[in-house]
Amino acid sequence: MIGGSAVAKRVMCVVGARPNFMKIAPLMRRLGASVSLEPYLVHTGQHYDAAMKAAFFEQLHIPEPDQDLGVGSGTHAAQTAEIMRRFEPVVEAQAPDAVLVVGDVNSTIACALVAAKKGVPVVHVEAGLRSFDRSMPEEINRVLTDQLSELLFTTERLALENLEREGIGPARVHFVGNVMIDTLLHNRRRAPSVAAVLAAADIADPPGQRFGVITLHRPSNVDDPLTLERLVDALAELSAELPLLFPLHPRTAARLEANGLRKRAAAACTLLPPLDYLHMLGLLQSATMVLTDSGGIQEETTALGVPCLTLRANTERPITVSEGTNTMVGTDRARILAAARNILSDGGKAGRIPELWDGRAAERIVAVLEDWLAPVQ
Repeated sequence: MIGGSAVAKRVMCVVGARPNFMKIAPLMRRLGASVSLEPYLVHTGQHYDAAMKAAFFEQLHIPEPDQDLGVGSGTHAAQTAEIMRRFEPVVEAQAPDAVLVVGDVNSTIACALVAAKKGVPVVHVEAGLRSFDRSMPEEINRVLTDQLSELLFTTERLALENLEREGIGPARVHFVGNVMIDTLLHNRRRAPSVAAVLAAADIADPPGQRFGVITLHRPSNVDDPLTLERLVDALAELSAELPLLFPLHPRTAARLEANGLRKRAAAACTLLPPLDYLHMLGLLQSATMVLTDSGGIQEETTALGVPCLTLRANTERPITVSEGTNTMVGTDRARILAAARNILSDGGKAGRIPELWDGRAAERIVAVLEDWLAPVQ
């Protein structure tokens, strides 16, 4: 049990996958310091790698989970069902006053469903984001979690418009900023140098002052052999003008191998193993540009002022385009190369830091939760 008092209200916080860790870290710090709220951490084990989980929890100073469900991988249906099956008895045993979920992974919707059916209020952090692409499993998770939630915390003002369009009234919604940016600002100075990141991966030669960082993991990009080949070809051409560092997601590594593209990718890029948070941050903050299909990295590059090219047709984080450093380029080779060369020639989009991305989102969330769950009499 973490902190709290005999009369403290218990907030059951759920993490399940790597993106959740960066979002829950500042919340656990703030909840742990509250005198009226008691955090209880559940790790579903949706993406379970013992070494990576330990690295993230240690680096971000997240306390060990009170419950680790150990669900592991599976199809979306099987994984969601197994999380629900294992989470329900924890809710019954611990009787939380609220269940707090973050983001849009399968753990988010699974635990929200269990809580709602048990009559426990659901709190959703990072609510209201929409790509308007129902082919993305995350979009389904976002929409349904918001419908189940009694308290919704948003990262940008446009999110309220999305929620109101879906029948969610503004009284339940609080614009608080972005907990991902809380974590980034809290840890930025701790990130290692690029040379140290590469040395840890047994790569002796740093890329020089200018380099790009690549991340790919979305099924739409890596599961389609033609799309993956097109992206590798674009990277190969770009690599003649800019050294490229490519930390490989396990899914991406498997697809490159299965489609005979790994050697071509290795010839174009310096391939790296999956990186923990601080090592990835070390690369991002020093990069000339980042090419990615990750939602979180779109936000991080905007906060860091680093030009980002998003290899997708849509984004659920439009503020990174309208105000930040992000440009949507899809998977067309010509568009990718034209945008990358624009960055190389004139520095690309400067952008600005969005409203309330100031490192205090978790502080605002906990203040609302204290008033909502344990108001002063």
